[in-house]
Amino acid sequence: MPKPIARSKTRKAVAKRFKITARGKVLRAHSSRRHLLSLKSAKRKRHLSKAARVDETDVARIKANLPFG
Repeated sequence: MPKPIARSKTRKAVAKRFKITARGKVLRAHSSRRHLLSLKSAKRKRHLSKAARVDETDVARIKANLPFG
């Protein structure tokens, strides 16, 4: 009986922080949305709430930790 091929598990910490779109792009959240929000303008907070693309230099590392993403 041949040995089964080892599967890589999903890193749950990575799965909670990043999302892979249908076309394979990786999205992340902006920082600076946790506290001290009263001094930030509504426009700034609105733009920070939207997702941002991950830099191309980090995409391969993130996708390696999300094998089923």
